[in-house]
Amino acid sequence: MALIQSILSFLRFNNKNWKVILLCIFAAAIFWIFNSLNKNYSASIDFPLAFDYDQESYVAVKSLPDEIKLNVTGLGWDLFRKSAGLKVPPLRIPLENPSEVKKIVGATLPALFSGQMEGLQINFVITDTLHLQIDPKVRKRIKIKIDSVEQYVRAGYGISGPIVITPDTVWLEGPQSLVTIVPDNFLVKPDANNLDESFDESVMVDISSNLIQVNPSIVQVSIPVSKLVQMSDSASLTIINIPRGLKTVAEIDKIHFRYEIPADLQSNQVGQVKAELDLEGLQRGSHKLVPRLLNLPSFVRNVAVDTLYISY
Repeated sequence: MALIQSILSFLRFNNKNWKVILLCIFAAAIFWIFNSLNKNYSASIDFPLAFDYDQESYVAVKSLPDEIKLNVTGLGWDLFRKSAGLKVPPLRIPLENPSEVKKIVGATLPALFSGQMEGLQINFVITDTLHLQIDPKVRKRIKIKIDSVEQYVRAGYGISGPIVITPDTVWLEGPQSLVTIVPDNFLVKPDANNLDESFDESVMVDISSNLIQVNPSIVQVSIPVSKLVQMSDSASLTIINIPRGLKTVAEIDKIHFRYEIPADLQSNQVGQVKAELDLEGLQRGSHKLVPRLLNLPSFVRNVAVDTLYISY
C-alpha cells in the first residue's frame, strides 16, 4: 500500500517533479525515434530531376519534368532525409541527342539512377513516362513591315512620303519549331491612332514568345503625315475594243478626274496620267461607264473619275 502511494505521489504534478517527468518523456521519444530510423523501410519519394545536354545548342520548348517518384528501400534516417529534401542532389539524365528524345519510359531508369542513390535501393519507378520537347537552337533574319498604314491616319490626312523602319530587319534566336513559323515579313503595330501629324517613335518587335530572343527588339518607325488637299486634272482617253456601229465615242479624247494629295506633295507633278475605256462585250443599249486611270502616283488618294454615257 505504501509503494502505491509513493508511485502516485511521484506522478502527481507539482513544482518539484514536472520538469523531471517531461525530460524523461523527451529522452524516451528521442531514443525511440533514433532506434526506428536505424531500421530498413520502403517508401515512395519524389526525387529532384535534372537533364544534362548542350544548352548552348538546344533549348527546351516546354518545361522539363523537375521530379520523379520512386519507391525505394533504405535506412529510416536516409528515407527521412530524402523525403524532407535535405541536401538531396537531383538525379541526372544525360541526353546526347536531346531533340530526338520525345519521351523516356520510367521502367528504363533504375539502371541509370542506381549509382546516384547514396545507399538507397530502387524497388520500382512510380512515374510512368517523362515527356520532353527540346529543339535545336536556330537563328533567322526577318524583315519588319507595317500593314495597312492608312488605318493609323485620321480622315482628311494622308501619307506624304516613304515609311522608314530602322533597322528594317532583325535577328531571331530560339527553338527551331517556334522560330521557323515566324513569317519572313513580320508586321509591327505602332501605338498610333488618328494621326494628323508625322509619327516618329520606337516600336517593340513583339514575337509573343519568351523563348525567342529578338535582336534588336525595338525598331524606329517614321510615318510622314500631312493634310489632304483636293486637286483636279484631265487625262487623255483611249477607247479600246469598240463595237461595230459605235462611232460617237471617237469624239471623246479627254476625261476629267478629281483626287486628293498630301499638302506636303502639292509641288509634285501627278505625271502622265492616262485613261482607258474598254468596250469589249458591250451590248446594245444605254450604258454608264467609268474609265480606268493609268500611271497614278502612289500618293494620290480618293480618286473620282467623270462618268461617260454611251448608247448605240
